[in-house]
Amino acid sequence: MPANGFAHIRIARPSRDLAAAERFWKQGLGLSELYRHSSEAGEHALLMLGWPDAHWHLELTLDPSGTLGPSPTPDDLLVVYLGEAVPAELVARLERCGGKRVAAYNPYWDEWGVTIEDPDGYRLVLSQREWSNS
Repeated sequence: MPANGFAHIRIARPSRDLAAAERFWKQGLGLSELYRHSSEAGEHALLMLGWPDAHWHLELTLDPSGTLGPSPTPDDLLVVYLGEAVPAELVARLERCGGKRVAAYNPYWDEWGVTIEDPDGYRLVLSQREWSNS
């Protein structure tokens, strides 16, 4: 398959705690578990989450040596364009599942959405705007 708009994208990130990350992304945001590999001696554990009909998924890994951890910056964002007001219940659920609402590094995102930090410090923006590449 050539690199085009139908190519699947994997966003891979290390995690300190896969259970906490899973609670945030799966129970909080509502992503589905697509694949899981439990850690065996010397192997990375990983969890793939996404929406089954999406052309992307989030892969969270746990380094068995413990030396590679998350290193997000305040501008490392995963933006989900909702096309409507951000539901207060969704924000509350993400907070109950380990997220923390934070001010955006770029004030644009505070104007058009809500920024929530996941348990590893990566930021999810729920945007009220719509987006289309066409």
